[in-house]
Amino acid sequence: MEAVLWYVLTGTRGGENRVRILRTIDSQPQNANQLAEELDLDYKTVRHHLDVLMDNNVVQRSGDDYGAVYLPSGRCRANWETVEQIIEQVD
Repeated sequence: MEAVLWYVLTGTRGGENRVRILRTIDSQPQNANQLAEELDLDYKTVRHHLDVLMDNNVVQRSGDDYGAVYLPSGRCRANWETVEQIIEQVD
């Protein structure tokens, strides 16, 4: 999981926005629309990044469709020290 986190959050285009999303949902789970508003990003951009994060088991979804909220996955939480290192590097 550590390698996945480094790759998804720093090794690909969009990593900075993924870090912002992850940091935001860590403090409070939110749906894609709320994230788009809070982070001042296009809704489709947020959806794309959430899909990438879900495909790599970094975030999980609770609920269905439009109102589903996103939060860090258990695997991500188990490796939160790595996430913090990445956040320090990105900042």
